[in-house]
Amino acid sequence: MKSILGHLEEKFAEATHRAFPELREQQIEIFPEITLSTQQKFGHYQYNSAMKLAKLVKQPPKKIAELILAQMAEQNKMGEQDNLISHLEIAGPGFINITLHPQFLSQKIDFLLRDSHLGIDFPIKPQKIIIDFSSPNIAKEMHVGHLRSTVIGDCLARLFEFLGHDVLRQNHIGDWGTAFGMLIRHLKEEAPEILTGKQSTNIQQLLIWYKESKKKFDEDPVFKQQAQQEVVELQQGNEKSRKAWEVICQISRKAYQEIYDLLDVQLTERGESFYNPYLPQIVADLEKKELIEYSDGAKCLFVEGFKNREGDPLPLMIQKSDGGYTYDTTDMATIYHRIAVEKGNRLIYVIDAGQSTHMQMIFKAAEKAGYLRPKEVRVDHVAFGLVLGADGKKFRTRSGDTERLIDLLLAGIEQANTILKERNLTMEETERNALARALGIGAIKYADLSNHRMGDYTFSYDRMLRFDGNTAAFLLYSYVRIGGIKRKVGKDPLNILKDTKIELKEPAEIDLGLHILRFHETLEQFVDDLLPNRLCDYLYQLAEKFNAFFRDCRVEGSPQEKERLLLCEATEKVLRQGLYILGVPLVEKM
Repeated sequence: MKSILGHLEEKFAEATHRAFPELREQQIEIFPEITLSTQQKFGHYQYNSAMKLAKLVKQPPKKIAELILAQMAEQNKMGEQDNLISHLEIAGPGFINITLHPQFLSQKIDFLLRDSHLGIDFPIKPQKIIIDFSSPNIAKEMHVGHLRSTVIGDCLARLFEFLGHDVLRQNHIGDWGTAFGMLIRHLKEEAPEILTGKQSTNIQQLLIWYKESKKKFDEDPVFKQQAQQEVVELQQGNEKSRKAWEVICQISRKAYQEIYDLLDVQLTERGESFYNPYLPQIVADLEKKELIEYSDGAKCLFVEGFKNREGDPLPLMIQKSDGGYTYDTTDMATIYHRIAVEKGNRLIYVIDAGQSTHMQMIFKAAEKAGYLRPKEVRVDHVAFGLVLGADGKKFRTRSGDTERLIDLLLAGIEQANTILKERNLTMEETERNALARALGIGAIKYADLSNHRMGDYTFSYDRMLRFDGNTAAFLLYSYVRIGGIKRKVGKDPLNILKDTKIELKEPAEIDLGLHILRFHETLEQFVDDLLPNRLCDYLYQLAEKFNAFFRDCRVEGSPQEKERLLLCEATEKVLRQGLYILGVPLVEKM
């Protein structure tokens, strides 16, 4: 079933072609620009394309609007509108205000209630969507900087999974390179039993050893040479080196998994090491295609339009002068593998905005190499800004260190627990702890996702745990409130559906019904621009419109009790699904 916006675009495109048949003859596609009305008195939607069409058909915008209006009326006479529109009027220089028919909205809500997928069709041919997100480095702790990539990436994965696509959630971890040579060499000297698995440790101790090894690497030439030799042995598949590498990786994985469990995030690990066998092939292929140029002995690939601060061409270093590979080589192998082997139809990289230039260079280089054909495969760099502290600077601990992500999450749960204690002194501890976990994690996720991802935002537990405003707590409270109304009425909406159909009449009913149906078009726009705050804004408005409906339209004991209870059920269904896509845990009591 099409979204309302899809219905309108189809009708207005057809009316435009009928009004101006020369456009069809010239094979000019029509993409009507239709937006939500800014005020209810102007209707529900507004058609805005008359001004653009004026250049094509050489007529004034108002005349164009009149001709389109005439064709819309003709469609209505011929029964082609399906009771979609109740009223159209021209406004200003050629805008068309659109008021939808309450009967159409009622029928769509009724269908949404009876459909397990909220009236949204599954794709005829699902796409393979590969999402690269989270991506911590082995032997380092996940910090606040990993929060955005993890929750944004998970949200996008949930979106495409709900819509019926085949999603591969890739955790492109940093599990290879010089750092491992340093760490393995240091542990051989300081704690050899760690590398054999005879002694266990944790990520905090591993990080201390990593910092010590880095200091020795920078200051001790002999240690540096030994560490570099460890890298060579690891790359050559030395059994002991490989075993040591696996031990280090497993210690890190255990720490990461604790965070992923808290966030309810699922990932498929495919680190840099996975692509090692492809690196020589990539270099050979780029050389064969004569795309490699030498710069100080290194093999480089130059992409047009990219320059450094001095104005010189900026290269991707494909192979160092000593024969070693770089992140650039791995990233080229990664995009090649995701397209040629994984058969991805759309690749999404959830990586901070600081990597924008690098990502654009990789995309352009992949095009140049013939790995990426933009007409066949879409690539998106989902960039995002910083998480800031109260001082407006990068979020850090009081000591100045980067905030550990696990500490941030646990503190959020504790803050939620404190608030719940104050709000409900009689709640049992077990119940309160479970609710605090859901509320604390949900609040942190929602606070991140509700901000435009390209901007920075200030982290504040007080703000994100408020029960009013655009917060997870407010949405969860609205969700719980609907459940309370259903329990109070004491009627099962599924049973009501057997003999009752919704009929929207009151303004608050129509306003809520229309907004419920806009869930579909909201997801369509979300799929295109990959902005999670679009869905957050929609759900916040949904909760507000529901509260207005409940204020203006009595449910329990009214003549319209059954129909209005069904409208409550429709709201709950959409709210539940929207919160799931955001990754916000549901609660049944607040």
